[in-house]
Amino acid sequence: MTKRSLQGSHWRTRALAAVGALTLGFSMMSATAASADTPETDPRVGLSAGLHDAGQAASNIALLSAQQKTAPFTTNSDLAFTGDYAIAGNYYGFQIYDVSDPAAPELAGTFVCPGGQGDVSVYGDLLFMSVESAPGRLDCGTTSVGATDPQNFRGVRVFDISDILNPVQVAAVQTCRGSHTHTVVEDPSDSENVYVYVSGTGGTRTTTTAVEGGCSNVNGNTVESQLDAQGNPILGSRFLVEVIKVPLAAPEDAAVINKARLFTDAETGSPAGLWPGGSHGEGLQSTSATDACHDITAYPEIGLAAGACEGNGILIDISDAANPVRIDAVTDPRFAYWHSATFNNDGTKVVFTDEWGGGSGARCRATDPLNWGANAIFDIVDGKLEFRSYYKMPAPQTAQENCVAHNGSLIPVPGRDIMVQAWYQGGLSVFDFTDSANPVEIAFFDRGPNSATSLVTGGYWSTYWYNGNVYGNEIGRGFDSLALQPSEFLSANEITAAGEYQLAEFNAQAQPKYGHAPSFAVVRSYIDQAERDGSLSGKALTEVRKHVDQAEKLAAGPANPRAVKAQFDNAVRKAGVPGSEVEAALVALAGTFS
Repeated sequence: MTKRSLQGSHWRTRALAAVGALTLGFSMMSATAASADTPETDPRVGLSAGLHDAGQAASNIALLSAQQKTAPFTTNSDLAFTGDYAIAGNYYGFQIYDVSDPAAPELAGTFVCPGGQGDVSVYGDLLFMSVESAPGRLDCGTTSVGATDPQNFRGVRVFDISDILNPVQVAAVQTCRGSHTHTVVEDPSDSENVYVYVSGTGGTRTTTTAVEGGCSNVNGNTVESQLDAQGNPILGSRFLVEVIKVPLAAPEDAAVINKARLFTDAETGSPAGLWPGGSHGEGLQSTSATDACHDITAYPEIGLAAGACEGNGILIDISDAANPVRIDAVTDPRFAYWHSATFNNDGTKVVFTDEWGGGSGARCRATDPLNWGANAIFDIVDGKLEFRSYYKMPAPQTAQENCVAHNGSLIPVPGRDIMVQAWYQGGLSVFDFTDSANPVEIAFFDRGPNSATSLVTGGYWSTYWYNGNVYGNEIGRGFDSLALQPSEFLSANEITAAGEYQLAEFNAQAQPKYGHAPSFAVVRSYIDQAERDGSLSGKALTEVRKHVDQAEKLAAGPANPRAVKAQFDNAVRKAGVPGSEVEAALVALAGTFS
């Protein structure tokens, strides 16, 4: 097997002052794709094809269950979680799985309601669903109607799921371009409402009568194309993100309250102020124009959101959730379509994904560059995005497998930045980007292609961590649950500590800040990390572990709390690294026994 080419690794800085964006410029940069196996020996290479009997390869993660998709559901899409349930979006509606036993999820309910990819999110007793295409109807019917029909619907549905197995639609907010995806955004200063950012990427439906004020479309993607003859901005139905306000006491009153023009050119006011679309030059990508965001990930705890916006990655101030403001924008000559974004827990990094080929193309072949259709990892420095590296799933896939970067989430391992990510028929990859310049794969799961003879779109749309396990929505096959396994890259203590962090609900695009309560698993995680990086070894390592083990034994019995604390004090002294994460974790746990 030929190794992947790193073609196009030299590229020039391009001037983008006219579109108000920053282009990355480096003399040499290649994707990081470190793993335990080389492409020639990677067990993902050469897997047999099949729908439910394809060959499988796994490293440091185990498949627990594979639930086959049921009729009449078609293409699986995104996932959301609430309590013991995973809600699996689908082009035909959504399916509800009981995941109280991750080893044996059960299909608990279904809801037929077609209208495009059907991305879902939850907030308390509310479920939101994106609708962008036929046969989107207000009544969730399965036959298409014309744009002027009263039943025609494109936008965001709102369901009451207080009885989760019997969802009731309580609102349907119409938008001009529908909703390809959406993001639920909390405002810490507003407890009475929740906000939904709508990313509509479809064509503008200018003949609709359902949107107040109507819809308009002005062709062109340049600054000049969106200015009138007098140089005034033309504020049409493109180049914006709708903000829906949802009153929690009356969700039926949900409505668009703001058309946030996050791409505006500062000098002219033209709404088309970012990448106008086109090639970055010979040997580089042709990147889509920025007239919408594909996906926005909000992180209310730090007052920021990251938008993957077709031709640009943008950083957004959401301290006032109703009025988001762009604070930085970047583009990349190796990105074809900025697709999604994930912050690290500290809010100091963003992982952007590139959906080169639109999700239906084979983009992980041995001849495809490792820095195309990959992740780009940025540090956030003084409110600016600074590029650090690329990461792409490293195993070559066949021409029969659609494969490119897609949806993932953080795994809450204390002290580390670790993400699980879907790659369509490239399977899932777990990688560590704690060193943002040197990401490393630490686990993977993959199946062979759906078909041995033709490219049949399939694979993981989303793979997310939720309350101790990884769950994946497989486009053509169904719903999977998986469990991380201890390895040289990730210890049993780190996996346990990650599982101790529990959420009542989870949407990957509404990122929570996780924090671990003091525990023995957390302490041992930091000790394992200190051993791995060499800062704790030999006798000191043995002594620290001995005192922690003794503290746990004493804590389980009738011993005086002071005796337990004494063991922690001894462990701190033996560690001998003042100010370290090991010391901080020991002191924090000791404090619970004072």
